[in-house]
Amino acid sequence: MWEPRPVDASAVAALAAALDVRPATARCLAARGFDVASARAFLDPRLSALRPPDGLADFDVAVDRLARAARATERVGVFGDYDVDGVTTCALLTGFLRQVGAAPVPRVARRDAGYGFGTADVAHFAEQQCSVVVVGDCGTSDVDAIAHARSLGIDVIVVDHHTVPPATGRHPALALINPLRADSTFPFRKMASVGLAFYLAGALRTALDRAGHFTGDRPRPDVRDLLDLVALGTICDVVPLVDENRILAAAGLRVASRRQRPGLAALLERAGAADAPVTERVVGWRLSPRLNAPGRLGDAAPALALLLSRDAREADRWADALEACNDERRSIQAEVLAEAEAQAEAACDGPAIVVAGEGWPSGVVGIVAAKLAERYRRPAFALAIDPDTGVARGSGRAAGEVHLYRVLEACEGLVDRFGGHAGAAGLTVHRDRIDALRAAIAEAVAAQRDGADAGDPGATSPGDSGDGDARSDAWIDAEVTLAELDEGLVAELDRLAPFGEGNPEPVLLARGLTVVDSRAVGEDGTHLKLRLAGAGGREFGAIAFGQAGDDPGEGAVVDVAFRPSINEWNGARAVELAVKRLRHSPG
Repeated sequence: MWEPRPVDASAVAALAAALDVRPATARCLAARGFDVASARAFLDPRLSALRPPDGLADFDVAVDRLARAARATERVGVFGDYDVDGVTTCALLTGFLRQVGAAPVPRVARRDAGYGFGTADVAHFAEQQCSVVVVGDCGTSDVDAIAHARSLGIDVIVVDHHTVPPATGRHPALALINPLRADSTFPFRKMASVGLAFYLAGALRTALDRAGHFTGDRPRPDVRDLLDLVALGTICDVVPLVDENRILAAAGLRVASRRQRPGLAALLERAGAADAPVTERVVGWRLSPRLNAPGRLGDAAPALALLLSRDAREADRWADALEACNDERRSIQAEVLAEAEAQAEAACDGPAIVVAGEGWPSGVVGIVAAKLAERYRRPAFALAIDPDTGVARGSGRAAGEVHLYRVLEACEGLVDRFGGHAGAAGLTVHRDRIDALRAAIAEAVAAQRDGADAGDPGATSPGDSGDGDARSDAWIDAEVTLAELDEGLVAELDRLAPFGEGNPEPVLLARGLTVVDSRAVGEDGTHLKLRLAGAGGREFGAIAFGQAGDDPGEGAVVDVAFRPSINEWNGARAVELAVKRLRHSPG
């Protein structure tokens, strides 16, 4: 942890000269493997750099069917899962289909109905006389429900990014758009569903434009207006913020900062970010918990209604509803987490943690699993048992090089249903099989860690885990002195944003700093506020979240791993160190 990543000095010099950046910024870029050409593209993510979706299997089939639906003003069902990616996918397609003349019928999943697209959803769309249904952020594994829809004459289009189960025949959907399909040749396989929906909307607009669909009464929509939703779903789903995801998220944050969507403007106000630029941190830490809260308590419909609101009054009403849901979610979560941690402490020596509780609300088990995975640094599953039926619905979160979907594949005979990807998964299992499942999960995780089936590491959502940093044990990007720190360097490092999975915040190291002052701060006194001085006497304020117990004391000489940021207070601006780790300087 305490040595910077090794870099080639000539590469650093070339980056600094070609990009006109500070040596510290150049070292950060070199440490991440960039050369001049790739760094230039990375620092300036442009929509024009998005690769066309030509290799996505069934993409053209979906575009053609939706174009016919729009021209004929067909009723099109739009279904999304209950998390932010699912809700934003539903909102994006619903709003866009309205603009192009179709008659969308939106619906989002209820957590108490279980994960994914079910037969009750099919019945709803059939009653609404929908001839087409687009299923977002789920559907890949929901073959029975989709086959039922097909038997009723409903064409189903799936827009999903979850793991594709082994094929047992042709998928019943008219089109299955999923970059993880074996026959997909699209070069980037890790997009969120809302990003795929954006691609679909763009291609549909092009197809309708070519057909002369847009007139003075129906102007051609600008799909760039949808990018705020893409940024929300992409960042909150914790997909890697690289390649297409980085471009879409960066562009979407700029659109979100214009606050042109009434629901987003209202929610930002409730979240205490009414005027600030919308960054990935605002989305992850402030908006994500609020958007997820209704779905965690059962019905995600209020979150969808907020995003589809057309005026400020309606948006304010739904924003208040989300705020109330989030307050309730926090209270429930605290109670469940306390019980779950007691179970985990009693059995935390194995390769994985599986906790279960009767009567736990299923909506908070994902957060609980995330917190357990973070605390114990191993995969964690939390299961909520319905006391009436004995059925447990649960969530898992990964830690380290473990692929959760493959873990559950190995336990397939014990679970009733499961889905997800490397870093997060959902499942249902009967109470009588939980002990057997606990043993099977431990065996499957151990097998992966022994090298039998390692997968990409997952991540938990920052929107649910508090103010921390998942990269605390990663290598440092660059070593600096306090003399190098100023607002210009902060601005350069901010060009590496948006930060998240696959693109962590840059971490700098400063050695031999003297603690001028230190004290515990925060409502519960868990954070550490410091004043640090370098060798030349230059001083900076610093904040170490959750590290009050590591106070080195006034006069101590410390090494600090940090990210520099700008602290604004009462109209004054100053560079501040956001401390990731500190230690007594060994010298």
